[in-house]
Amino acid sequence: MKTVLITGCSSGYGLETARYFLAQGWNVIATMRTPREELLPASKNLRVLALDVTQPDSIARALDTAGPIDVLVNNAGVGLFGAFEVTPMSTVRDLFETNTFGVMAMCQAIIPQFRARRAGTIVNVTSSATLAPFPLVACYTASKTAIEGFSASLELELKDFDVRVKVVEPGYGPTTSFTSNSQQRMQGLIPEAYEPFAHSVFAGFTEVTAVTKEADVAETVWKAANDVSGQLHFPAGADALALV
Repeated sequence: MKTVLITGCSSGYGLETARYFLAQGWNVIATMRTPREELLPASKNLRVLALDVTQPDSIARALDTAGPIDVLVNNAGVGLFGAFEVTPMSTVRDLFETNTFGVMAMCQAIIPQFRARRAGTIVNVTSSATLAPFPLVACYTASKTAIEGFSASLELELKDFDVRVKVVEPGYGPTTSFTSNSQQRMQGLIPEAYEPFAHSVFAGFTEVTAVTKEADVAETVWKAANDVSGQLHFPAGADALALV
């Protein structure tokens, strides 16, 4: 029985991915900053651990408690909408701490285990914003695009140790908490000069019919985690597939 550790399981794609792997009979280590075991079905194959990917001590504790794992899914991330012109650099850095440096830190922490066993898969969840440009998400796109390049290079670096690296690129998920979770960070990021443009962008989102569901991402992460080919990129959701 294989074991997967998934970051960011408190909602959205991470939560659904944890449920999906559990349904497939895997041992699941679902991590979140504030553990809430009631979010997932009770199972002897489930452990819910505290993990903040921006804190090295938290990463070390979680991995020490988790023990050997077969697959790491770096799903934890934060969103941001806003005009780059008025986005404080402190906000940009906060975004990168989770979306970019947090992913890198998790990879760096797990690689020695995988390399020593000559086995293991890293699945990094990015975004369809890396597949085509979208307005008002410049900082978010930058944080995710960095992981695309990082993953491509890391895959070559680890191939000789039989460690696989995969990238899952979800599309727009209106049923997730992506927008609500970024509300506080968005305050003041749509100044008056940008309001007409921003309204047109947000109106366009309401007209989108091809979207990504949580199940789309969970199934694609599962596919990537079990893939033994050299495929690196795995778009997830109807809209992401259309962009490809």
